Amino acid sequence: MTTSVPESAPTALPKLSSITSKAVMALTGLGLLAFVIGHMIGNLQVFAGPEVINSYAEMLKDKPALLWTVRIGLLTIFIVHIWLGVRLKLDNVAARPDSYAFRNTIQASLASRTMIWTGLVILAFVIFHLAHYTFGIVTSADGVNYLDLHDAKGRRDVYAMTVHGFKNVPVSFAYSIAQILLGVHLSHGIGSLFQSLGVNHPRYTPWINRGGVPLAVLIVLGNCSMPLAVLLNVIKLPA
Repeated sequence: MTTSVPESAPTALPKLSSITSKAVMALTGLGLLAFVIGHMIGNLQVFAGPEVINSYAEMLKDKPALLWTVRIGLLTIFIVHIWLGVRLKLDNVAARPDSYAFRNTIQASLASRTMIWTGLVILAFVIFHLAHYTFGIVTSADGVNYLDLHDAKGRRDVYAMTVHGFKNVPVSFAYSIAQILLGVHLSHGIGSLFQSLGVNHPRYTPWINRGGVPLAVLIVLGNCSMPLAVLLNVIKLPA
């Protein structure tokens, strides 16, 4: 008498472990942090006047292959970062017993408890920011389409775009709130991403954790300085 051996059921696709997910999330977070700093430094050139910021923007526009490669890469990194963050949050909620909920909340910082929510708000801000300045879907308060603004040399007038955009008080307010939430996100994320990558040493870790907050504050101040300068007429259209 022969017995048939049942065929093995098809195996599901392997799921990333928690450690691997955190490492990938840390790497994508590091890439996004580098972009945030570089983007801020580039935008702060608006304080140097129209010629400097418009020349910088034209330099980027003259390299479309590089520009779109960076854009697509950043979009991919951002999606992976958000997706892993949401998944890890859901996994943690599912695995955590209710009896420990109160104790964990007390021990965790405000920034660490709200990482998923600040991340989602930043995602919404990025979508609005692209609609505002990159695609021209959102016009200024006085009806100006940013894509129609060009300087005397025929270049995209990023300086005028900045002034028209931030003259809208609700937009400047929303922009500043988004930057503050970005700072809250980074104040915890900078330290945790190094720990997720295994950079954890009694000598260096305290310095990394302490350095995350000042760096986050500098980013917030740098980004918020632009709408504030426009509202105070420090940055204004040439007479």
